[in-house]
Amino acid sequence: MAAEVRARGSREVFGAWLVFALLAPTAVLFLAGFGYPIGLLLSEGFFVKGTFSLENFSRVLDRPLYVATLLRTLRVGGLTTLICLLIGFPLAYWMTRLRGLAFNLVIACVLLPLWTSILVRSYAWVVLLQPTGLVNKALMALGITDAPVTLLYTEGAVITAMAHVLLPYMVLPIYSALNNIPPNLGRAARSLGAGRLTEFFTIILPLSRVGVVAGCVMVFVLSIGFFVTPALLGGPRTLMISTLINQQISSLLNWSFGGALGATLLVVTLAILLLFNRAISASRRSQ
Repeated sequence: MAAEVRARGSREVFGAWLVFALLAPTAVLFLAGFGYPIGLLLSEGFFVKGTFSLENFSRVLDRPLYVATLLRTLRVGGLTTLICLLIGFPLAYWMTRLRGLAFNLVIACVLLPLWTSILVRSYAWVVLLQPTGLVNKALMALGITDAPVTLLYTEGAVITAMAHVLLPYMVLPIYSALNNIPPNLGRAARSLGAGRLTEFFTIILPLSRVGVVAGCVMVFVLSIGFFVTPALLGGPRTLMISTLINQQISSLLNWSFGGALGATLLVVTLAILLLFNRAISASRRSQ
């Protein structure tokens, strides 16, 4: 008996060391290639000419341009998340009803944006939304407008393109949550006289809440850090904080203020993740 306990303990210790040995190279590579450079950049925000100071952060909050850029970034991220949710939830619900070839075709269409470069997708939207693009030609052909409408270099263009890029991150978590709902719950509710709306609001929506929250958080966090799409489709009139950070570091070589902007964005992202964690915990307790 004692020998069996010692053998089990040895296997557990060996398993722990094996996990550590497998994860250590990835952890070292992550810290050296990502953690250290990001930490170094963010720490620059706390120093002005080699002296510790919060001047950069007060500048972020005092200047209307930077506050407006941060608020615009949050607004664009929120609207992108809302559009992805309005499109993604019905699509994910429909996918749970599909089987075979139909499901494979739909899931391929959902994943297609992930198989294409963001730069290529953004330029495709430039071609579509430009004054001589397909969208303006269609509007004039239908008689909706007599002249090309300004669609490119607007906030709407940025939100539309970002929603197209980020839609899979909304659809997949919601589909996973919906697909795990036992179908007999809906049949039981309908057998007791519940309508489709009652079934949706009392069974489907509560049980898919975890997937909805996960999708919303992923889309929002990714959207507030987008750089390529806002830079190509938004132009100077739709400046977002990621573009501002790039300007400060690449063009103005102001690393300290760029680090302060990055730290501000990081704090906002961590706050969103904290809310996500609390929402998931509350959802699990309610279930």
